[in-house]
Amino acid sequence: MFTVDLRSDTVTRPTNAMRKAMMDSPVGDDVLGDDPTVIKLERMMAERFGTDSSMFCVSGTQANQIALMSHLSPGDEVICHPYAHIYNYEGGGIAANAHASVAFTGDPRGIMHPDGVLSCIKADDIHFPRTRLLAVENTSNKGGGTCYEWEEIEALRSVAASNGLTFHLDGARLYNALVEKGHHESDYGAAFDSISICLSKGLGAPIGSVLLGSSEFIEHARRIRKRIGGGWRQAGFLAGAAIYAVENNIGRLAIDHGAAKDMAVFLAQLPMIESVVPPETNVLIFKLQDDLDQDGFIKHLAEKGIGISQMGPGKCRMVFHLDISPNGIIHVKNTLSKF
Repeated sequence: MFTVDLRSDTVTRPTNAMRKAMMDSPVGDDVLGDDPTVIKLERMMAERFGTDSSMFCVSGTQANQIALMSHLSPGDEVICHPYAHIYNYEGGGIAANAHASVAFTGDPRGIMHPDGVLSCIKADDIHFPRTRLLAVENTSNKGGGTCYEWEEIEALRSVAASNGLTFHLDGARLYNALVEKGHHESDYGAAFDSISICLSKGLGAPIGSVLLGSSEFIEHARRIRKRIGGGWRQAGFLAGAAIYAVENNIGRLAIDHGAAKDMAVFLAQLPMIESVVPPETNVLIFKLQDDLDQDGFIKHLAEKGIGISQMGPGKCRMVFHLDISPNGIIHVKNTLSKF
């Protein structure tokens, strides 16, 4: 157990108020369609984003993979950033579940641009996979929590629409982007054909993501979710925590962003740090000096009760969330100063 756990924002634990909301939630059987709290969550999220419908899922990976399986046929191709979670961290699901291939484009910040997307679209030729889906990740995890500007979303949407591509958003940390950029949920609901949103990261719910889209899409998605064993029973307890998270924890995400930016300034002054990716939201990525042993560095922090993660050779990540206190940040700074 880490005293200060910066490995991810998935490590948050329910507060007493969230636990009470969970236990007070009425439940039913969601597979039979009568869990009232799940129904409330799904309607609430659809209303917030202006979509026809939504579906409560176990995880962001499950929500993304169901979307891909729904949108794609074997032999199709997905365009995404090489940093994309759907490619790097979902167990090879694009190939295993959707039986699709991948084309990559994007800049070092994890952001894709129209010209790059256009260069990935295959000609209608039997030798090539069929380009069918453009998948955006906002914020970009491996990019350092970077956000798309709204004009960039609109430009990518235009490319997708002009070329007959389905437009999917992996919005695992979308609320971080919404808070940082001042964007609106309903604009995203109108721009994308499907959206997955994780409620167990910065928002602090113990489990769960929501998949949003048209009624027809969600009806098909429910069939896929059942097929892969994702049907819930008395999921209202978890939906209650998710509702509490959305109603209470969105505004405070700015605190996490501020903590990441403050730590970035501190890290940039330390001799063992080669570079720091300027954070936009709650994800902070930095590179160690080449002569510093990364495993030893992470182990030393762990021995001091501080958890961080690695993002490749020499690259480390800190993710700030609601369980990180001001005293915890002071402890991290003091420990690093004495390294």
